[in-house]
Amino acid sequence: MRVHALYHVPFEGLANISNWLDQRAAVFTETYTYEEGASFPPAEDIDLLIVMGGPMGVYDHDKHPWLVTEKSFIKNVISAGKKVLGICLGAQLIADVLGAEVRPHPQKEIGWFPVYKTSDAQRRAHHSELVSILPDEFMAFHWHGDRFAIPKGATHLFTSDICAPQGFLFNDNVLGLQFHLETTPDSLQALIEHCGKELTDAPSIQLAPVMLDNIALCQPANRLMAKILDKLMGIE
Repeated sequence: MRVHALYHVPFEGLANISNWLDQRAAVFTETYTYEEGASFPPAEDIDLLIVMGGPMGVYDHDKHPWLVTEKSFIKNVISAGKKVLGICLGAQLIADVLGAEVRPHPQKEIGWFPVYKTSDAQRRAHHSELVSILPDEFMAFHWHGDRFAIPKGATHLFTSDICAPQGFLFNDNVLGLQFHLETTPDSLQALIEHCGKELTDAPSIQLAPVMLDNIALCQPANRLMAKILDKLMGIE
């Protein structure tokens, strides 16, 4: 299995997904999209593309001109019929490439909040093994200020009390998740250290001590992430 990852900042990597890659003996490559001269492999050399998060918006081309090249690469990989997973900004980039709107959400969603399987996903579960293994409700870590619309032709998988579009599945091989199931204690601490200025007093934002007090939630989230990845890749 050949896996390629795209990163947008130095402090936001694969977190617990790295363990899954090791367990599955994946051949792994990566691109730091923000670095000058960043290069991308041919789509035919990839079995799974993982697009990670970052603090920028998909529309920030003036600040981050490399977004244009990255979007073109993601579009090519999707067109080639490869498996793609996008997390947070990664999901927003996929939605944008598929023609859906991505815009600021009225309120940021930061912290541990429940996620719910949608009625659309319940219906799709009869026809998709991946959707069928998704739980009806679970706790996930969130850190985002933008939201995506569900791309045309995709199944709306998840919702939350704060932001309705939380996940989608396109053609059974392209998965976008607004939340972070890969979070580890170290990756959470890195977000707090680099993005802590966003932790303001708001009902939809948990302060650092609250997030860290719930750090045990990483383990069930990581298990669900591995289960989803296995099913996405057809691993029994």
